[in-house]
Amino acid sequence: MAKNLKLKSARASKDMSQKALAEAVGVTRQTMNAIESGDYNPSLKLCIAI
Repeated sequence: MAKNLKLKSARASKDMSQKALAEAVGVTRQTMNAIESGDYNPSLKLCIAI
């Protein structure tokens, strides 16, 4: 179960895939997946981009 449910629900509300959001902010889909699952804490710069 994803720990970052706010990010996941916000992404879903914009009808974006993990890949689409990752490409929009300049990271890999795997990084976006790790952020959503709580395995990676993004930098402040990445948080702002997201």
